[in-house]
Amino acid sequence: MSGQVDRRPFAPSAPAPARSWPEASRAPASRAPTHESGVRLVVDRIRCDGFGMCAELLPELIELDDWGYPIVLAGAVPDDLLDHARRAVAVCPVLALRLAPVPRATMPATPAPAPVGVRRGG
Repeated sequence: MSGQVDRRPFAPSAPAPARSWPEASRAPASRAPTHESGVRLVVDRIRCDGFGMCAELLPELIELDDWGYPIVLAGAVPDDLLDHARRAVAVCPVLALRLAPVPRATMPATPAPAPVGVRRGG
């Protein structure tokens, strides 16, 4: 294999294009945490056809796997992203994305011990 290697320094010919709105709306890492809205995103994996529109509208909380299906960040939707989350839910062509209340604390797996002098069972 013979040939010349171009050793000229790289000089871009045009300025970089402006960022699209989803990238521009991402919160900087140094920003203080926001309040949570009390709702979370839920995906019906059977209904989802992997169109990927939700991830384009809400990249802060949704990314796509290798096959184009959404992976949703666990937890509540921050208040500042709630409008974007509602828009992502509204544009899903197969209605596979929804907003649901964040579950409250669950019951303990083991029952609490009985008070002294109280019998359990029959």
